[in-house]
Amino acid sequence: MSTIHILGIAGTFMGGVAALAREKGHTVRGSDQAIYPPMSTQLERLGIALDPGYRADSVAPDCDEVVIGNALSRGNPAVEAVLDAGQRYISGAQWLSEQVLPGRDTLAVAGTHGKTTTTTILTWLLHSAGRDPGFLIGGVAEDFGVSARVGSGREFVVEADEYDTAFFDKRSKFVHYRPLVAILNNLEYDHADIFPDVAAIQRQFHHLIRTVPARGRLIVNGEDGYLAEVLAMGCWTPVERFGFDPTLEWHAELVEADGSVFVVHHRGERVGEVRWSLLGRHNVLNGLAALAAAHAVGVELATVIPALAAFRSVKRRLEVIGQARDITIYDDFAHHPTAIRTTLDGLRAKVGDARIVVAMEPRSNSMRLGAHAQALAPSLDGADAVVFLHRPELAWDAASVIAAVRGQAYAVPDTDALLAQLGAIAAPGDHVVFMSNGGFDGAPRRFLAQLRQP
Repeated sequence: MSTIHILGIAGTFMGGVAALAREKGHTVRGSDQAIYPPMSTQLERLGIALDPGYRADSVAPDCDEVVIGNALSRGNPAVEAVLDAGQRYISGAQWLSEQVLPGRDTLAVAGTHGKTTTTTILTWLLHSAGRDPGFLIGGVAEDFGVSARVGSGREFVVEADEYDTAFFDKRSKFVHYRPLVAILNNLEYDHADIFPDVAAIQRQFHHLIRTVPARGRLIVNGEDGYLAEVLAMGCWTPVERFGFDPTLEWHAELVEADGSVFVVHHRGERVGEVRWSLLGRHNVLNGLAALAAAHAVGVELATVIPALAAFRSVKRRLEVIGQARDITIYDDFAHHPTAIRTTLDGLRAKVGDARIVVAMEPRSNSMRLGAHAQALAPSLDGADAVVFLHRPELAWDAASVIAAVRGQAYAVPDTDALLAQLGAIAAPGDHVVFMSNGGFDGAPRRFLAQLRQP
């Protein structure tokens, strides 16, 4: 087997590629400059050596192949050294398509929101059906302990990201996967650093649709107008739509307002009742899409729906990390206004009138560019208080956002100040939610430790 060096190895996707390469017998090394849990923990458990930072000598001369993540660009010292040395390099998405997916039935989960959770649910359903699927999830699945596994079954489930592939391949990653079944969960404007408008994202989604064979299936959110426009561009594959509308092929009927119990219907017929620990209407849709995709590859849903009661989701999706002084602390990955709103709506339905306090790090490229600035305050209506981490690199003016927040709102310049502010306002009975798509300087667990101090 060969020696592979992964540049950007601590990213959620590239960390999964590392796990797959290691499982296939390759010697794996890697470099990154932002290494934090849960991916750093997974890589450590796999025994993969991590080289912090990117230098001209990061990649050894005897390395057989360099897998380059999309976070790296020209001018990066490690990238420039690889190019100058004439070493073989490839993107993570292409490596996956060449080394893992051939001969498998690929099930791809695409959408602006819910990809990680839906991919994990679908994998759990196939696992519960005895299929032993392979998977690559953009996060560490609680039920599997890893973000990726080769699997011995025919199916391979992949989180299908619309973000670009690499500095040398500006197509969306998901066009590499050529799935038999594709879930199109939703579509909104995001990734302002690479997409000028929604239409540009829609074109990439249509490229994905073009790759799904006529014998396959498209599982599409039937209540999403942008996805309807994508289908209108041309479709050559049977489509099954899902949502809360009873006229759709798959629809959910809420039993509990918080989404913890719902009934699944297929073409008007009752399939079963889901009882699980997940919250929110958005997670009901995620579960419905996963059930439809599992059905598309022949899974008898009546046999696997009960397994959802034991489903534990993925780390950093409204993950409870602890309680202290009667304050419950959550770590959540939400970083788009829609995801923020739906997550808080689900929590509100669960906790009733209890106070919700949000610690928010506007960290994504779209957030930093101000693409979601106007929508951010309304998305936080479910919170009673919000503390923003306003780092110096945040280009837009946070003052107008803070002024528009319904509840109390504060802006602080660093994590220490954020923890101090939270300590001043958090009270017994509160639910404190940390929201960031990055490491947040370990703030959730630091706050838990702070509360536990005598």
